[in-house]
Amino acid sequence: MTTSSRDMNDRAQRHPEKAHRPDTPILKKPDWIRVKAPSSDGYQKTRAIMRDNRLVTVCEEAGCPNVGECWSQGHATMMIMGEICTRGCTFCNVATGRPDALDAFEPARVAVAVEKLGLNHVVITSVDRDDLGDGGAEHIAQTIRAVRRKNPATTIEVLTPDFLRCGPDALEVVVAAKPDVFNHNLETVPGLYPEVRPGARYFHSLRLLQRVKELDPTMFTKSGIMVGLGEDRQAVTQVMDDMRAADVDFLTIGQYLQPTPKHHVVSRFVTPEEFASYEKAAFGKGFLMVSATPLTRSSYHAGADFARLRAARLAKLGQA
Repeated sequence: MTTSSRDMNDRAQRHPEKAHRPDTPILKKPDWIRVKAPSSDGYQKTRAIMRDNRLVTVCEEAGCPNVGECWSQGHATMMIMGEICTRGCTFCNVATGRPDALDAFEPARVAVAVEKLGLNHVVITSVDRDDLGDGGAEHIAQTIRAVRRKNPATTIEVLTPDFLRCGPDALEVVVAAKPDVFNHNLETVPGLYPEVRPGARYFHSLRLLQRVKELDPTMFTKSGIMVGLGEDRQAVTQVMDDMRAADVDFLTIGQYLQPTPKHHVVSRFVTPEEFASYEKAAFGKGFLMVSATPLTRSSYHAGADFARLRAARLAKLGQA
């Protein structure tokens, strides 16, 4: 079944791998993570640019709660290589199945959209493409190059797959394209991987981030996790230590929100005070930048955070 023949509003077609899972109740959100429905003129303008350039965004596909705020400011996270992922993570609302062929013109369309939006910083993510020999690495690299040619002053952040089923050269191709930030999310603590991220491997993802620094020590690395999946504080702080051992610069921590009754259940809503405690602990462990709030997502306030990240490195080097 191709993308065009699937009804993405039908849960059984969007998430066929979850069809057998029992429904679980979706907990009522506390006041601190409720957001307004998107309606601003800026939101509509951003939406029109995405549609005109036939681009997919993770903001929509993953049901991000911040879409109204970000799009009202013209900030959209491009999701390349299609809207169907070859993985079936139990937390994720991106559709699962067999993707369509890559679109050779997509990198150019992303570059045009970045120009029209006037972005100083762009985040480019993708679905997992285990059907491709290089996991889509060359397509990601082409997109980085296309954006940079048309928008030389724009800084570029990529949020990549894990390239689990590829050779080591796949990662090298992406790093050689010189994104300003290389982001790959660990998503959760290792003990929850079999249930939450069954197609991935915690230590492979950790090693991927470490290898980026080995290939290019000057490249900023970033990773994030969700909380409220069933982890405890000790497991979260261990992930922080693992990331610092891999020389990760920037950590994001946000509240997991259950997209549908078929997805992984929310174990609890972590309080803003707990998030502040995580942030303090992470800075204490040596991260250059930390974003830990209930609504934090990988690309939330990414441009402003990148400026702070760069300033933090200069300060550490005594060049501020």
